[in-house]
Amino acid sequence: MIRVPSLFLLVFLCWSCLAQSPVSVDQTDELEAVFTERPKLVVGIVVDQMRYDYLTRFEEKYSNGGFIRLINDGFNCKNGHFNYVPTYTGPGHASLYTGTTPRNHGIISNSWYDKSEKKFVYCAGNDSVQSVGTDSRAGQMSPHRMIVSTFPDENRLFTQMRGKTIGISVKDRGAVLPAGHTANAAYWYEGKESGNWISSTYYMDDLPNWVKKFNRSDAVESYLKIWNTQYDIKTYTESGDDLNAFEYGFNGKETATFPYDLKALAPLNGNMDILRDTPYGNSIVTDFALAALVNEDLGQDEHTDVLAISYSSTDYMGHNFGVNSKEVEDVYIRLDLELKRLLLALDREVGEGNYTLFLTSDHGAVEVPSYLQTVGIPAGYIDNDLVKSEFTTFLQTTFGSQQIVENVSNNQVFLNREKLEELKLDLDEVCEKIADELITYDHVDRVYTGKSINNSSFESGIEVLLQRGYNQKRSGDVLVVNKPAHISYSKTGSTHGTGLNYDTHVPIIFYGKGIRKGSTLEYVPIIDIAPTISALLGTAFPNGASGKPLYFILD
Repeated sequence: MIRVPSLFLLVFLCWSCLAQSPVSVDQTDELEAVFTERPKLVVGIVVDQMRYDYLTRFEEKYSNGGFIRLINDGFNCKNGHFNYVPTYTGPGHASLYTGTTPRNHGIISNSWYDKSEKKFVYCAGNDSVQSVGTDSRAGQMSPHRMIVSTFPDENRLFTQMRGKTIGISVKDRGAVLPAGHTANAAYWYEGKESGNWISSTYYMDDLPNWVKKFNRSDAVESYLKIWNTQYDIKTYTESGDDLNAFEYGFNGKETATFPYDLKALAPLNGNMDILRDTPYGNSIVTDFALAALVNEDLGQDEHTDVLAISYSSTDYMGHNFGVNSKEVEDVYIRLDLELKRLLLALDREVGEGNYTLFLTSDHGAVEVPSYLQTVGIPAGYIDNDLVKSEFTTFLQTTFGSQQIVENVSNNQVFLNREKLEELKLDLDEVCEKIADELITYDHVDRVYTGKSINNSSFESGIEVLLQRGYNQKRSGDVLVVNKPAHISYSKTGSTHGTGLNYDTHVPIIFYGKGIRKGSTLEYVPIIDIAPTISALLGTAFPNGASGKPLYFILD
């Protein structure tokens, strides 16, 4: 045994105690210097339904101050993907900010059938809170169905709630889910008759004066004007013909062609709601975000704030006009200018080099299948009436009752446990027989039982994506995967939701303080964004995060 001299031990213990005593003035200065290395503001930008190729297709039309500035002076992950199914708005926003997939955060779709409540529930809906800023139910929203924390939540905890978080989007779910559980505020656009920004009692009892002032102004109404292309439409060579059979357009206008008189069309298209389906919906978001930046003093002290912005009009327009439309090209050209306006305001109000920003999307979109068919690419539409008829006949013939199926939605079949027990049917056997039936349908590519997805170990393929999107308490008993570009949708416009590249491949760009300049073609899952921002801030990771920090982008 080695004996330590008592005098040495005493000195060592005193030294250890000193190390645990309050820091000196010099040490405090050093700690403050480290603390101030963090950005004053983190800005998260989600562009709803933005495919990665919109960055490259429309590149020549972009200014130097928007997308190109972010790419040239930031870090561009060119092979960024959603690593789960389904690729919808609610799960997308939740995954981006929690750093994990629906399997863990619980937002399995925009709306889903709740097996315990026996009804459909909305990802952000909450009847226990009240609307703020409107008499309608449009404000009854909160993040309570998201069961894990976001990186803004962890930043709030880290700063003892001194760092602010504000979420802003035309869509309620695009504001509520990114802002997280501890947000100071989340605001979304009501549209309809008012065109106002609203919130819920989850965040506040009354709208701040600056929001009321914004709502009283004509900032929104001013966009009810003629919408024409930003540049000569003849130069829009990166998209299809303006007049075609693949777009819906607006009620009251015979063709989906430029120009659009929005003021005249508004009464037949939800009044102020019409702005959602135009580039001006994005302009409204920028206007409101800049008002929040100034009036909430974001990025003005040593405690990092988070501003979560979601541009949703790109999604509304993609659904309406389709991936290859002149309208979609125009919305991205104009969004580029909105980003330029936002970046210049951040430079002015927070200071260039004082903020960190990331830009990504919540999902991509498929080319309009009816268009793909004209150019010889396999695609098609699902006849839901025919499928329902065939399936109910199968259920009655095979099991003696259609009631063993409680619900079919989101490409999942939910079985009625009580009915199965009454008929003395084995759950696993029923699931297997249903899977064997559904795989025979023409539009179906693959079918899996929930048990096989939940309990098996997969290394690659669609099975891995399904597993990451499968929540044991919330997902269904049988999962269906349709053939590529086969959708249940109208024959005009685009949609999304699959695990195919057109839905999973999205931009991921980091920019600003603490970010290296560069790019990579390495595969980057979107769940790595939140841990990367957490690592940059030095905070705990979101509590359910399964992604990893992208060390190679950090300066």
